[in-house]
Amino acid sequence: MSRGIVLLCGRAFSGKSTVAGQLANGLPGMIISLDAINAERGLWGGDGIPIAEWARTLDLAHDRVTEAVGDGTTVIIDDTSSPAFLRDRWRERAAALAVPLVLVYVEVDEATLRERVQRNRADRRRGDVTDAVLAEHLASFEPPTEAEAALVVDGATPAAKVVAAVRKVLTAPR
Repeated sequence: MSRGIVLLCGRAFSGKSTVAGQLANGLPGMIISLDAINAERGLWGGDGIPIAEWARTLDLAHDRVTEAVGDGTTVIIDDTSSPAFLRDRWRERAAALAVPLVLVYVEVDEATLRERVQRNRADRRRGDVTDAVLAEHLASFEPPTEAEAALVVDGATPAAKVVAAVRKVLTAPR
C-alpha cells in the first residue's frame, strides 16, 4: 500500500468519523482527528473555538501527519476541512511530503444533519453543538469545488467501495 493523506471533508454530523474508521480499517491507516486534538487541548468545537486556537490545532495536526507519513503510514484526517483554504494547506503539505492526497467529501442533506443533532442531544453519544455554532458552521461551510476532484460519498455508500476508490488514488502512478 502506498502511503498518503486522506482528507475528509463534510459538515458536522455528516458521518466523517464513521468513514474515517472504515478507511483506517480497510486501507489500513491512522486517523488524526482535529476534534481529538482540540479535546487534548481542553477545547470543544461545539461551544465555538477562536480562530487562533483552531490555527494551533491545525499546526499540531500538520506535525502529526508529517511524522506519521514519514514513518510510512497512510493518514486519514478527520475534520470538516472548511473553509477551502484549509484543504489547500493540506494539498501543500502532501506535495511537500511527496505523497498523494485524496479528498473524500461526506455529503449529507441538512435535514439529516439536524435529525442527527437532535438524536445526539437525546442519547449524548458525543458532545453537543450549540444552535448558534451549528448555524454559523452550516452557513459558512465551503464544499469542495468540481476542480478539487473530491470523492463524494454519503451514508449509503458501502465502506468497501469507499476503501477501493481511495486505494486506487493512493496507488495510482504519479
